[in-house]
Amino acid sequence: MKYFIVAGEASGDLHGSNLMAALKKEDREADFRFFGGDLMAAQGGMLVKHYRELAFMGFIPVLLNLRTIMRNMRMCREEIVNYNPDVVILIDYPGFNLKIAKYVSNNTQIPVYYYISPKVWAWKEWRVKAFKKYVDQMFCILPFEVGFFKKHNYHVNYVGNPTVDAVAQYREEHENDTRDQFTADNGLSPKPVIALLAGSRRQEIKDNLPAMLEAIKSFDSHQAVIAGAPGIEPDYYKQYIGNHTCQIIFGQTYRLLSYAEIALVTSGTATLETSLFRVPQVVCYKTPLPRFIYWAFKHILHTPYISLVNLIAGKTVVQELFAKFFSVNSIHNEADKLLNDAEYRNKMLQGYDDVISILGKPGASAEAARLMIAKLRDK
Repeated sequence: MKYFIVAGEASGDLHGSNLMAALKKEDREADFRFFGGDLMAAQGGMLVKHYRELAFMGFIPVLLNLRTIMRNMRMCREEIVNYNPDVVILIDYPGFNLKIAKYVSNNTQIPVYYYISPKVWAWKEWRVKAFKKYVDQMFCILPFEVGFFKKHNYHVNYVGNPTVDAVAQYREEHENDTRDQFTADNGLSPKPVIALLAGSRRQEIKDNLPAMLEAIKSFDSHQAVIAGAPGIEPDYYKQYIGNHTCQIIFGQTYRLLSYAEIALVTSGTATLETSLFRVPQVVCYKTPLPRFIYWAFKHILHTPYISLVNLIAGKTVVQELFAKFFSVNSIHNEADKLLNDAEYRNKMLQGYDDVISILGKPGASAEAARLMIAKLRDK
């Protein structure tokens, strides 16, 4: 069968490449064309447009590049029609992909599948109407999304979570690693490690890292190690480190979490990764206008939590110190409890076990591929 896949950012390229590998195992005649990136290109097929030429975020960048965005949209529509695939598979990236879904649904007989739902349960809930109208099958990676969409009379498929797959694969490939080797490879001291995951964007690092470092500076028996984000140069971190003593390591986030005693984490997928490694964590996220942002979170957004850990558990497992709760003192106090209060620490670890149980076993990409092909063949 022929598959046209649209992924508009780096995470979509990763998930798209894993899905393509799984589809090839289920369908030996699989042929691909796609908007994606280098990881997807490595799986074969034709890369029509790289996601680097699609990723415009924020109102002003979108406005300034509107002509390019419309040209990319037109190219995508034309490629789909000319290729005439058995299915169009859209990966997250809703601003672009929902328009493609609408076009394909209204102008062709090609089924539209969506892999990895945008976070409409947090905001823009009205987009569910578009999914119901233009998307034939939705494949979700967060278990609570099934109930959310069911509330809107829209049946979706939960296939598992790719982060579970990534952590399981890492552990299998590094089962013989040791803490001593990790320490030696990175020039670390023998002290226990406090991991700092301050986000993947420059603004997140600027906002969160100084407070994280200040909050743990009195923990002399531990060493701080920063997980460097891809595409962020060491000098960018150094301007916010100041006189604090810490190390920065790149490309080893999972290795760092394997040996960390606790972690300070900016909200995002990193909170889930930290829980899967069973590292007690403090979720830290500084915002502008903290009291207003917290009011908006409580009254406008449709979600009770900001971290995936708590959202999946359906309860407070980790403390979310964001908006008006974000301060050096609050981060310090929470970290201190995780280091020195065994009962408090163990309660969080028990919550992690609940999350791991809810997410299920590895195999999200394989399950998504199996279901997609089964539904296509049934159709």
